[in-house]
Amino acid sequence: MMLNCLIVDDEPLVLDRLENYVGRTPFLQLAGRAASAPEALQCLEQAGQGPREEIDLLFIDIQMPQLSGLEFSRLLAERGDRTRVIFTTAFGEYAWEGFRGDAMDYLLKPISYTEFLRAAMKAHDWFLKLSGRPVPVPVGKPAAGRDCIWVRADYRQVRIRLADVLYIEGMKDYVRICLTDGSHVMTQMSLKTMAGLLPKELLVRVHRSYIVNMQAVNAIERGRIIFGKARIPISDSYRDEFMQRLAQRTYIPPARFMSGGTVAEMPVEGKWR
Repeated sequence: MMLNCLIVDDEPLVLDRLENYVGRTPFLQLAGRAASAPEALQCLEQAGQGPREEIDLLFIDIQMPQLSGLEFSRLLAERGDRTRVIFTTAFGEYAWEGFRGDAMDYLLKPISYTEFLRAAMKAHDWFLKLSGRPVPVPVGKPAAGRDCIWVRADYRQVRIRLADVLYIEGMKDYVRICLTDGSHVMTQMSLKTMAGLLPKELLVRVHRSYIVNMQAVNAIERGRIIFGKARIPISDSYRDEFMQRLAQRTYIPPARFMSGGTVAEMPVEGKWR
């Protein structure tokens, strides 16, 4: 289910950040941006006319010129609009007022993408329930039995089968998803955010810059996981968790795994090669 959203803030930099976040979220579609509540009201009035669809979700700053976000939210409630509101503000003391205003959620500036995505998923689930459809695990977050995630790449949504992932590399504001067929997909997202969207029993972080598919790990040499020509380092801070996950798959002779230059290969059909 796609949600049309409107972002409202009198700070252009905040609008730019929110627009970026919307663009990175597969189930959100930007219907417009406004610098004031009256401008937002005009966008809502125009929505649904002609080819334009109604606005489902409103991200709005509480402290706004002319008409505050709280007052605007109450106006929407009086009109009976189906648009749900997520408040944004730089002042934590407004949190209680925000929830009293029947807000879907409340985001404190500076807003991280992780928090934005969490609030957006909450709204997504609410609209699914409203429509009578079953609520799946939030978009991009597979649970047991789910086999894929959706990411935005090159202005389109791309479906990634988890079984096809070799490893994921963090590259500042982007991640590179490397696949078993030798191809890769780039998407704008931090590695920390990506890690939060993946099933930890399958895709495990082994380094500040890398996540690996445990099912694809077949050889380790000198503390590095071997994927063809790629060598993925295992940092000390993630080594224990990696070894625990690996031990859940198979028996690992510790001496052989830790031996200097020897390649430790995973067993095939119960036997070491």
